[in-house]
Parts: sequence; structure tokens; C-alpha cells
Amino acid sequence: MPPSPDTAQANFPRTRIFLLAAIVAGFGLTLFVFYPGVMTYDARYVYEDIAKHSLGDWQSPVMTVLWSLIDPLAPGPASMFLFIVTLYWLAFGLLAFAIARRCAWLAFAMVLLALSPPAFVFIGTIWRDVLFASAWLLAAALVFAFAENNKKLRVPAQALAFALLALGVLLRPNAIIAAPLLGIYIAWPTQFSWKRAAIVFVPAAIACYALIQVVYYGALGATRQNPLHSVFVFDLGGISYFAQENQYPVSWSTPENALLLDGCYKPTEWDLYWRYEPCLFVMKKLEGEKIFGTPAMPDAWKRAVAKHPAAYLQHRASFTWNFLTGANLTMWTDDVYVPEKKAFADRTAFNALRAIHDTLKPTPLFRAGTWLIICIAVCALGWRRRETPAGAFAIGICGSAALYVLTFAAVGVASDFRYAYFAVLAAIAGAAAIMTPRRLP
Repeated sequence: MPPSPDTAQANFPRTRIFLLAAIVAGFGLTLFVFYPGVMTYDARYVYEDIAKHSLGDWQSPVMTVLWSLIDPLAPGPASMFLFIVTLYWLAFGLLAFAIARRCAWLAFAMVLLALSPPAFVFIGTIWRDVLFASAWLLAAALVFAFAENNKKLRVPAQALAFALLALGVLLRPNAIIAAPLLGIYIAWPTQFSWKRAAIVFVPAAIACYALIQVVYYGALGATRQNPLHSVFVFDLGGISYFAQENQYPVSWSTPENALLLDGCYKPTEWDLYWRYEPCLFVMKKLEGEKIFGTPAMPDAWKRAVAKHPAAYLQHRASFTWNFLTGANLTMWTDDVYVPEKKAFADRTAFNALRAIHDTLKPTPLFRAGTWLIICIAVCALGWRRRETPAGAFAIGICGSAALYVLTFAAVGVASDFRYAYFAVLAAIAGAAAIMTPRRLP
């Protein structure tokens, strides 16, 4: 019979010493395997913008500013790597200590799950998706840790959590649909009310959208680079393929048109029209004729969707299926500065982790759909305990993760597993919380 919450509470002073040691060991192992962090092309572009004193909205300008502020502490990838890793282990540490008050073994299991391959292989990679997921995990963890046990610290914890929630929205603007649910949990962490959520949801989403406009283009003065138009390019390519009719607001040569309708489209990524032969002629012409970034793109998209709704749905369904079930890009292992080499090729620990990853990649552990299903299941289980802090936490974090993943069905332009990374962390945290025994009277 598992220990009761009262027993766990009595043993908590001794448990927390060992728990702290486990968390510190996990942090140290992360540094040992990944330091100074694995740079990706996206991260390199952001870092180069610091030197150029340039802010654009293709990558998050907030990440550029944040990185510029912390870079003097450890110039290069190390500063952002250390920031992400600190958020990650602080979040899991707070969750583990909160859970340890009711169930010691589950708290230690949390630490082990933080080291599990689907979570751990990404934490050393500098992607804004990893930063985003760690920030939102910490936001929820802060509130969960102080929801019951320390009311004096609850308000400061909620304030910091809202700041982290805002950071996540500013890192990933498509998070405006998922943010309200997590924000509702932060505001009311002891119970979840669906009526309250229904009232708050739309105004909160509008507030998140306004936050992006004010910060990006007001406070930071970021250059508009029209990242949303990548969605239009991808969708117009997909509709053209399924409708067998060109939907772009330009004309093509006969060979180009034939290639567009039969050879270019894959439900994987929009980059096929941008950076890869034989179809980079699409973006070359859209930019050359100054169509990309103008109202002509959204106008063409609206006409195409209205004229061929079935083709649009086929395209989006194909992309979503690939995103959720395909063997997509997972662990980043390339050296962006020396393309013919692998990152940390001479580091035994990193190579051992890569071998584990390669073995597990064909399994459901590295499929986005697996973690979406787990998040939905945790929400269902948490619904019966929605009037408790554990149930509210499970619904708040897993519900927001599920909504976030589902937004890619409408606006996704690439199928990388990293876009579902928040769902991995949310599923681990939410499942652990919902497994905690109820406090005895």
C-alpha cells in the first residue's frame, strides 16, 4: 500500500534533502552533456541580429532582446543555454518539491522523467520552442508550488507566472489560443471552472494579440517581415496540388506549372517552395515581383480557400497527420558553423545520448500525436478533480499544451517534433500531479 499523504508530509524534511541532491545532479548532468549548448540555424540568426542591432518579427524580437541582455554573462550560445536549463530544472524542482509533500516516490519519479529522452534530448538545443516550453512549465510550476502551502508567496508567484506566460506568447505568437487556459489556471489555481473559462477565454486571447502588437511594433519597433505569409505560400501550394490548378497570384512557365501541380508539394514544410530545388522558383518569383509581404498574398489565399475548400482541408489534414504521426526532425545534431560535421562529435556523453535517441526515434515516444493524446487524457482524468489544485493544474497545463499543438493544424508550416515539445513537458507534469493522492482530512 503506498504511503499516505500524511506519512509523506511527516517525512518531507528528510525527503527534500535527497530530492534537492537529485535535482542538482540532473542540472549538473545537463551541463556535462550539452554545455555550452547546441546552436541551431534559427538560433544563429537570432544571435547575429544582436550584433547587427536588428530586430525583425520572423524570429521573435523578444528572444533577440533577451539574449542580448544575458549574453555578457557567458557570450555565445552558453548564455541562452544556461538560461533555458535553469528555467527547466527550476520548474521540475518546484513541481517535485510540491508533489513530495504528498508522495515522495512520485517526486523522485518527476526528476527521472525530466531526464527521459523525449524531454532531455531537446533541453540542450537552443530553439525558441524549448525556451517557450520551459518558460510555460515554470509558470505553471510556480503557481502549483504555492497554491496551498504558502499563501503569502502565492501572489508574487502568480505575478512571475504571468510574466513567463507573456514571454511565451511573445516567443510563439500562435500561443495566443493556448495562453488563456494557462492564464486562467495561474489566476485561479485551486480549482477550475469551465464557466469562468468560457467568459475569460476570448478577451484573454484578444489581450495576448494586443500584447504582441504593442511589444513587437510599439516598444521594440521590430521590422515587419510577414512570417504569416509563409502560411499563405504553403497553403496556396497545397491547394494548387489538390485542386490541380495554380492558386498563386502569379503566372508560371509551362514546366514550372507542371512541377507546381505534381512535383513540389509535400505535407511536411513550406521550405520546399523557399530554399530547396527544384521548387525554390516559387518564392523567388513571389519576392522578385514583390508579391510576398503585400495584400496580394492574403487576398489570393482567401480566394483559393473559398473556391477550393475541399482541397484546402485535404492539404491541412495531410500536414496535420504528418505532424502528429510522421518521423519528423527531432534531436538537432548538426554543427551550424561546420555543416559537414556533427555537433559535439568528440563528446562521449552527447554521442551516447544521440545513440539512445536514434534507437527510440522510430517509437511513439517521438511522435507529436502521442503527447497530444496523453495531454487530452490527463485533462479528462483531471476533470474529476477540477475543484482541487492538482486537477486545476492538470487541466491548465495539459489543456493549454493540447490547444497549442492543435493550432499547428491551421497555421503550421513545418512538422518538426520541437513544436510539440511543450506537450511533452506538460504531459509529464500534469500526469504526475493527477497521480498524487488526495490530502487526507
